Amino acid sequence: MPTAIENLVALLDLEPLEENLFRGISPNVGWQRVFGGQVIGQALVAANRTIHDRPAHSMHGYFMRPGDPKVPIIYQVERLRDGKSFSTRHVVAIQHGKAIFSMSASFQKIETGFEHQEKMPDVPPPEDLASNEDLRARLMASGKLPEQIRRYLEREQPIELRPLSQRDPVNPEKGEPRRSVWIRATGPLPDNTALHQCILGYASDFTLLDTALIPHGRWILDPSVQSASLDHAMWLHRPFRADDWLLYVQTSTNANGARGFARGSVFDRQGVLVASVAQEGLIRDRAAN
Repeated sequence: MPTAIENLVALLDLEPLEENLFRGISPNVGWQRVFGGQVIGQALVAANRTIHDRPAHSMHGYFMRPGDPKVPIIYQVERLRDGKSFSTRHVVAIQHGKAIFSMSASFQKIETGFEHQEKMPDVPPPEDLASNEDLRARLMASGKLPEQIRRYLEREQPIELRPLSQRDPVNPEKGEPRRSVWIRATGPLPDNTALHQCILGYASDFTLLDTALIPHGRWILDPSVQSASLDHAMWLHRPFRADDWLLYVQTSTNANGARGFARGSVFDRQGVLVASVAQEGLIRDRAAN
């Protein structure tokens, strides 16, 4: 039986339909809409399938409609530019004849130049933190989780998350809008730069928007909160492996107008900044409407 990470790799292996046209599917996990990180990862795969000599260095995407997990997603790639150093692609994800997501991605040949980066915070290593199994057991023991969340926790996951501090999903406390979590794929991956970038794109959507709700004592799966990713941007600075631990440092600098904004820095275990992420999302208080 395939492992969860093998299923994720298969999910990202889009079916070519025609030149610049690809088809992706969604896992049958019972959610009412497609996970945003899946669409990000698949769209980046589609763009990569039209590039042969340079890695991605940035992507900017907009979510326009909720994805339907019951039908395939068609990814249409437009080749906007192929220069000596940079290539630009535009990808549109389509379901039921309408765009659900669009993404522009830029690719650059490998070059050397000026170097500096922000410093990784001093945090405990992932080995000193609770494992996926420990966190799952702790949450399940509360007996107060919604059935949909319980079913999600019972499934093997392709990405392991080890947060530095665990919020109570039933009664989350208010706090500063910042959090850090170690992340990695739950199994070994092949030596394929594009695949590691796409898996980070998938994982980068997991916990970012939730950071904007910490000051309000809420969380993203609270039924009283209507939430959805609106846009997502990722800059890929340096090579990394998604099957080794990465520290995802997240902060939210603003919330207003039923929207929350958050950004993240991703470091490898040696403290090298490998990626930066930013996202704005809908966080509408249903109780206030």
